[in-house]
Amino acid sequence: MAQLVEVDDPDDERLADYRHLRDVELRRHLEARHGLFLAEGEKVVRRAVEAGFPVRSFLMAPRWLAGLADVLVSTAAPCFVVTERLAEDVTGFHVHRGALASLERLPLPTVEDVLGRARTVVVLENVVDHTNVGAVFRSAAALGVDGLLLAPRCADPLYRRAVKVAMGAVFSVPYARLPDWYDALPAVSAQGFTTVALTLAEDAVGIEEAVAGLDKVALVLGTEGHGLSGRWQQAADRRAVIPMRAGIDSLNVAAAAAVACYVTGRRDPQRQ
Repeated sequence: MAQLVEVDDPDDERLADYRHLRDVELRRHLEARHGLFLAEGEKVVRRAVEAGFPVRSFLMAPRWLAGLADVLVSTAAPCFVVTERLAEDVTGFHVHRGALASLERLPLPTVEDVLGRARTVVVLENVVDHTNVGAVFRSAAALGVDGLLLAPRCADPLYRRAVKVAMGAVFSVPYARLPDWYDALPAVSAQGFTTVALTLAEDAVGIEEAVAGLDKVALVLGTEGHGLSGRWQQAADRRAVIPMRAGIDSLNVAAAAAVACYVTGRRDPQRQ
């Protein structure tokens, strides 16, 4: 059972995992150095623990202890009990969900591991906004995608904001980092997947037509603003577009991913 430890000093070194949560660069270095990530909110904390991530510690306001009592019983990690004001002083924002947990990262599967167990995957090229990455994971989990592949420059799915937006879907959908950007899509195609790039290219066809009759599909989406690079557009096996009303040429990458995942899932009614 977790040991409840009351803390009243925001400078207490035991709270180091929870400092400066709004500073993305600082957190990136800190979390990489210590191999940790943070989960925020009762549901997300619970899902992280249930997914098997080892707990380093918890940080909770007293009124949230009861809601996570069963989780606290399941681990020997310390639970630092603080006032909501002190939690805000430490983290740099109002922790309105009341509970935080610091957890250890687990080794990522390889690209081959993810593809070997998948029929539908999403491939993201340099999507750098954590909110968008989290939203893509949430849609992928809801719409039957089997895994995600992330280009080297994609945002970290285990960054607190991404985890929060995904509502813990980053713990249930397998993902891997692509080791190489330039030849990433040919390598996916070589594993038996048809890569379908979402793009406004002149030869793009409607998404329904692009995925019809395919067995293994890899939906490829690009970064915010500029979309897919020219290299990835040309390297993809097919190019597809989501038909829209006149005057609107694109969707936010997270919205586009949701539509594409839904349409792709419907290519096989027996699997819905």
